[in-house]
Amino acid sequence: MIDCLLILRRVLLIPFVLLAVVSGSVAAATSAEYQSAPLTAHLISVQDGVPENTQTLSAGLHLQLNENWKTYWRSAGEVGIPPSVEWSGSENVADVEFMWPAPTRFTAFGIENFGYAGDVVFPLRITLKDPGAPVTLSAQVKLLVCSNVCVPEEFDLSLRLGRGNVIDSTSAGLIGTFSERVPEGAKTSGVSEANAFIDEDLTELIVSLRVDEPLQSPDVFPELGMGVALGKPDIRLGEEDRLLWARLPILSSNTDVTVAPSITVTDGENRAFTIIADRVAQGIAPPFELAATTPDMMELIWIAAIALLGGLILNVMPCVLPVLSIKVSSVLKHTDHDTTRVRFGFVAASAGIMTFMWGLALVLWALQTAGLSVGWGLQFQSPLFLAAMIAVLLVFSANLFGAFEFALPHGMQTRLAGAGGRNGYSADFFTGMFGAVMATPCSAPFLGTAVAFALAGRGVDILIVFTSLGLGLALPYLVIAAVPRLVAFMPKPGRWMLIIKSVMGVLLLATAVWLFWVLDGVAGLASVIAVAALSGLAVLILSLPNVQSQFRWSIAIASLVLAIAAGPILQQSAPARSTPQLAMAWIAFDRSEIAKRVSAGEVVFVDVTADWCLTCKANKTLIIDREPVRSALEAPGVTAMQADWTRPDTRISRYLESFGRYGIPFNAVYGPSAPNGIVLSELLKTEDVMNALAQASGRDVSAKVAGQE
Repeated sequence: MIDCLLILRRVLLIPFVLLAVVSGSVAAATSAEYQSAPLTAHLISVQDGVPENTQTLSAGLHLQLNENWKTYWRSAGEVGIPPSVEWSGSENVADVEFMWPAPTRFTAFGIENFGYAGDVVFPLRITLKDPGAPVTLSAQVKLLVCSNVCVPEEFDLSLRLGRGNVIDSTSAGLIGTFSERVPEGAKTSGVSEANAFIDEDLTELIVSLRVDEPLQSPDVFPELGMGVALGKPDIRLGEEDRLLWARLPILSSNTDVTVAPSITVTDGENRAFTIIADRVAQGIAPPFELAATTPDMMELIWIAAIALLGGLILNVMPCVLPVLSIKVSSVLKHTDHDTTRVRFGFVAASAGIMTFMWGLALVLWALQTAGLSVGWGLQFQSPLFLAAMIAVLLVFSANLFGAFEFALPHGMQTRLAGAGGRNGYSADFFTGMFGAVMATPCSAPFLGTAVAFALAGRGVDILIVFTSLGLGLALPYLVIAAVPRLVAFMPKPGRWMLIIKSVMGVLLLATAVWLFWVLDGVAGLASVIAVAALSGLAVLILSLPNVQSQFRWSIAIASLVLAIAAGPILQQSAPARSTPQLAMAWIAFDRSEIAKRVSAGEVVFVDVTADWCLTCKANKTLIIDREPVRSALEAPGVTAMQADWTRPDTRISRYLESFGRYGIPFNAVYGPSAPNGIVLSELLKTEDVMNALAQASGRDVSAKVAGQE
């Protein structure tokens, strides 16, 4: 079809233009105009009538879009709707071929869109039933025009052409200009090779084209079917500008993209072509690699300082309280406050923290190098991790309640006696490591900038940030290791130690209950029951004094292993939580739905949360579910949209990455006056939320907020 368009343009339209030059400018027939705030539209034709024995006519649908208004190409992407025209009311019309000039790129609602602005003419090739007879064109036009809001337009246009043979040079030139912008087809475009690669996870499209004529400033417009949203392309030229390589992120898509990729390339106003690319199974290497921009030394120092401070603050967060309890308990056991034992115990705990941080940095670097999405705190999406943490917490809490005591075999104790402690320093080491693990859900308010910088940067950036984070978290331990005399300021042993141990046991048990709730959301009730039963069996066996030690520990360890394995094995596909009747009405996250609602004039509040994110829960309890924010989110014209990241979800990961974020909480407000979103801080404030809602909607409610506080 596209090759036919080229033939039509060169064979039919050029003679009309030449004839127009000879005959002079004569007003050709046009339809009555349709006018609205966004646009003016009418039908135009090259002739003011139908020449004798003519089988085809040249016409056009002329749209004059007002400032800031745009409409869409035939591939509108995720949000837009391409223009459509119904010709059923026409007379003496056998067929109408609707041609699409090459589009331009514009951004709406944070998504790259393809379409038109200003003046655009869609050339029409009219095939007549009765050659040479009068014609009536009756067009029922439907299109979507967008500015800060999107407005659907529906109107009728009618054009009557009697017999005649006069050419209008103005209309002919206008139609000819836009006909020249209709992309050429495969046979005439000079493309010798066209390949496309789409990865299995539908995260990126890579295109590679070889052309005969060098390119200058090309743009690429892929077509992958309805509902596919693409990001801004990374375009590179090679082989003396005859090789075009482009990579485009796929922001959202249908569940399966099976269509052959159609690739339209524009190069200025006078060159455009469309080619169907061959799907290839492996990635396509670019003609050259871009040099990475490296941060300067001051920026690295500043980010490292933020990470150090954030790690230090984490020590007083609720996530770390159970771990501090374990460490305090280990100190209380040594009532003599031996300086060497205290010093090396806290050094071992610091080593555990740093080991976890360096190990995590290595894993994240490896995933980043492999091209996978990475995030902070995502271990809480794993049922295996959750089951292991629950088992450990239940055993530790039972130990603090006095159900049993940890004791190594006599021979091992003898070997470790000379290594610096009664039972060695392994418990201190794993206490520090456990604290680092449990700190991650609380880190977003203090470490969002530093972690995002690390995960978006080089391997050395990841190492610097996570080393600084670990040092900040380990700083209290290092201070005590440097000045062991600080332990002497602790109260002398007494009955209060038993009370402290019980309180710490309650804290650990409460943390385990919270993790059970998280596991229910990640894996379902069956996993929760199995992990609870098997972990409870292990604690029960350990608590029985009359069972031989070797059998007791063997059975207990086997039960704990089964409990940890039960988490992922019994994971359900989609466990659902019941929603309280008084809970606020949220709709499920859908990136395309944001744009649709905003284009209709609504305000959308997006909340990315997870069961394991304690800061998210604090934001919801203290800000979102309280007045005046709750009433504002439930007001007409406002939509509350929640993205639940309790389980892994690539749609949410891509959404966060588009803002340079790798962890949660994350909140953004969209509206007619903020189509690309207003990103809020990790720790929400009532005033900030209300101001963002007002700014997005275009209203000023600052006085109202002040009056309600």
